Amino acid sequence: MADLNLALLIFLVVFLTQLVAWVGKSVLQELAFSAYSRFFLSGYSSKQRSLRKQVLEDKAELARTSSQDEFAKWAKLKRKVDKGLADLEKINNSLGSSKSSFSLRFSSVLWLFTTGAQLVLVWWYRKQPVFYLPPGWVPYPVAWVLSFPSAPLGSVSSGAWGAVCKRVLTTGEEIVTGLLSAQSAGPDPVAMPGARGTMPRQEARVEELEHEKVD
Repeated sequence: MADLNLALLIFLVVFLTQLVAWVGKSVLQELAFSAYSRFFLSGYSSKQRSLRKQVLEDKAELARTSSQDEFAKWAKLKRKVDKGLADLEKINNSLGSSKSSFSLRFSSVLWLFTTGAQLVLVWWYRKQPVFYLPPGWVPYPVAWVLSFPSAPLGSVSSGAWGAVCKRVLTTGEEIVTGLLSAQSAGPDPVAMPGARGTMPRQEARVEELEHEKVD
């Protein structure tokens, strides 16, 4: 008797793992950190933007001020710019540290819900068959592999079902990628009939005309 709930659960976990691989872990991480910083690091981000704007304005004013004619004003602006740059570096370091710690936590959670979940499911349901094959449908060695590690002989174990789901998804990805590549390449250019044979005759005619002119 098939355990459809277990089969669906394993398929969803495998599909989630493949979806992460298709989209890209770095892309998901950047999107997640953007949402995280919008809610929890908005103060740092706004302060960083305002401070960066102020430093740029101070630098522009410093560039317009002569260090010889207006030394006092120039020195004051220079100290202000240096202080702004130092404060901006502190904020950047704080945001960088927050992003590094977030990346570590995000990677751990992502692994837990993808690869970790697959390992737990395979181990927890290692003795429970996902479904049974018809008697004599496959040879004994194949039946033993499909029931590995501890499912009853003649059934498909959770580990084998997970491997089948992954193989089907990767094959589907390869098919879709191949179709998209073929469509983007477009049809091959078709040579006009007789075009290749016409060129030598035209060149020969030009040579005859040139010989006639010379003669």
